[in-house]
Amino acid sequence: MSADAEKIAKLKSDVSSLTQISENEKSGFINLVARYLSGEAQHIDWSKIQTPTDEVVVPYDTLAPVPEDAAVTKALLDKLVVLKLNGGLGTTMGCTGPKSVIEVRNGLTFLDLIVIQIEYLNTKYGCNVPLLLMNSFNTHDDTLKIVEKYTKSNIDIHTFNQSQYPRLVVEDFTPLPSKGNNTKEAWYPPGHGDVFPSLKNSGKLDALLSKGKEYVFVANSDNLGAVVDLKILNHLVKNKNEYCMEVTPKTLADVKGGTLISYEGKVQLLEIAQVPDEHVNEFKSIEKFKIFNTNNLWVNLQAINRLVEADALKMEIIPNPKEVDGIKVLQLETAAGAAIRFFDHAIGSNVPRSRFLPVKATSDLLLVQSDLYTLADGFVTRNPARANPANPSIDLGPEFKKVANFLSRFKSIPSIIELDSLKVTGDVWFGLGVTLKGKVTIAAKAGAKLEIPDGAVIAGKEINGPEDI
Repeated sequence: MSADAEKIAKLKSDVSSLTQISENEKSGFINLVARYLSGEAQHIDWSKIQTPTDEVVVPYDTLAPVPEDAAVTKALLDKLVVLKLNGGLGTTMGCTGPKSVIEVRNGLTFLDLIVIQIEYLNTKYGCNVPLLLMNSFNTHDDTLKIVEKYTKSNIDIHTFNQSQYPRLVVEDFTPLPSKGNNTKEAWYPPGHGDVFPSLKNSGKLDALLSKGKEYVFVANSDNLGAVVDLKILNHLVKNKNEYCMEVTPKTLADVKGGTLISYEGKVQLLEIAQVPDEHVNEFKSIEKFKIFNTNNLWVNLQAINRLVEADALKMEIIPNPKEVDGIKVLQLETAAGAAIRFFDHAIGSNVPRSRFLPVKATSDLLLVQSDLYTLADGFVTRNPARANPANPSIDLGPEFKKVANFLSRFKSIPSIIELDSLKVTGDVWFGLGVTLKGKVTIAAKAGAKLEIPDGAVIAGKEINGPEDI
């Protein structure tokens, strides 16, 4: 028996006694570890990488317009399900609970906006687009309580859990829970590649297929730009594409994002982790790899069913080393975008940047709460008054990192329509109705509080104290 086979045999016996998880989760976990040990990771031959053609990554503006016929639109939307990845916590922004309940604008949370958008479609066209939320064990209980407030809304909301896998102790390849750690820290959700088996294992996939649903639109719950798009859906239905990944042109802020390549006749995702060291700079360049994955994905439900039943979705494994109470552990994850190469007639669509508006930090919150955007029917739309297509770069110091601190430091969000960049360091507080233009740096001196007065207009200046305003 090889060393790896022994490891797997021991792991199977350890895992079999973990009562907290289902048989599906146990076998899914063992399969993932076995794949990892076999080192089946696909090595990319750099010389075989080709830039995808417009047939493979279809420019958004070449997609056919949808006929302006309410009956056609209703028929199209009735094929659709919206699924938001809702497994993340708001911890990096200093919030407890699911990230999707952070207030984005006008007192509305990410989840409120998603519900309002879909409700608007259901009411306008008389269709029934359901919303699915894929939770993790970290967000499940809170989300169930939160969705109760939408019971009177014109929208069916379903929740299901992604898998719960034990973290692996690196030293002896034992599941951490077997070592007597019974806290949440002993477990992890294995990345959003898990969306496909979890959709099937939860029974949701079969239920949707029985209702005649055909496509699922999957997106991160914190991407405000990921709204239902009829042109994309119409294109997929007409051309029988089983999978579509929305990509958008890279800027210098996105150099780490995965990109689409043509490789041995298939379209596939290339992530920075798969790139040999000597090619990393080339990968990050905007010249050769011009697009990146937004993680807005459109996938045919029958195809998901077929591939999950055949156990054919063997996405690249992302090893994620962590430390729990001083013990080195490993969690193995997969990404939903990497599944593209297993689907028939899979394509990318090169979409406008407006479809990628993620809120990862309070600097992003500043953008979407400002006059740079407007809100109507749950849709966050960019203000046409800004001439520059790019958003200003925002760099806020650690004093602004947590949402509560961020909100307390702004009496109101400044006007930033003409702002190019903002860098704030130190103990800075903003008054009401402040306007920022051009390139602005505000740096409070160490130990000093710097207050920007109400109504101040700061244009292309560096501010170090009240005398500079």
